[in-house]
Amino acid sequence: MTDTTETARATVFLERQTYRRRRLVDAARLVPILGLLLWLVPLLWPTEGDSRTSMSTAIIYLFGVWIALVILKFFIALPLRNASSEARDGQE
Repeated sequence: MTDTTETARATVFLERQTYRRRRLVDAARLVPILGLLLWLVPLLWPTEGDSRTSMSTAIIYLFGVWIALVILKFFIALPLRNASSEARDGQE
């Protein structure tokens, strides 16, 4: 019975590089959802009264979020690009 348990545990193990690459792919998939949530934040800002937010502030916020998302995706894509090129080099 311990043989099957040890075999099952052995198949679950992933290499460290494979595990990190999968987590980076997961992070890359979540960036658009994060972007959507951040883009919806200005809808919560007050539109009337003394504490209302100006339209220019909202537009600056939206462009700031957009630039931050592009930079975030860039830094997520770099290790993925390096990992895929290393995998291609290893196959040849």
